[in-house]
Amino acid sequence: MKFPPDLVAARHASPLGGMLLAATDRGLAGLWFEGQRHHPDASAWPVADQHPVITLARRQLDEYFAGRRTTFDLPLDLQGGTPFQQSVWKALLGIPAGHRTTYGALCQRIGKPAAARAVGAAVGRNPVSIVVPCHRVVGTDGSLTGYAGGLDRKTALLRLEGALR
Repeated sequence: MKFPPDLVAARHASPLGGMLLAATDRGLAGLWFEGQRHHPDASAWPVADQHPVITLARRQLDEYFAGRRTTFDLPLDLQGGTPFQQSVWKALLGIPAGHRTTYGALCQRIGKPAAARAVGAAVGRNPVSIVVPCHRVVGTDGSLTGYAGGLDRKTALLRLEGALR
């Protein structure tokens, strides 16, 4: 993934662990749990705790974890992904809270029924965890598979949203 040169970052504490948020003036460009797969090296990114997008993201994340928010109203900057990745990430935004979908259904949604591996790879590279809800994608048999933030976090997020008992 290519990150825009104007990217700024900040840390955020959540009930599921520390998070790294990244933003540009166009929107939220990244949200990763500390230690998750594909976590970028943000050591060279300027820290901007008061950036308006980061401030808004923090507030909405706190509301989400408190059970007071089910959707996010944040501008997103997904330009670091390929056009295919962006199409998958945009399709993820169509999965409502409290629901799950399969990789196969996601393939159908983007019009690429034979692209399960590529779709799975794009889901796994989602740079904006939780807000772009890749945790709502499950295996064909309903099993919880492949979450870069870890299956414990995926389980917790789905339970929080009422999509898992």
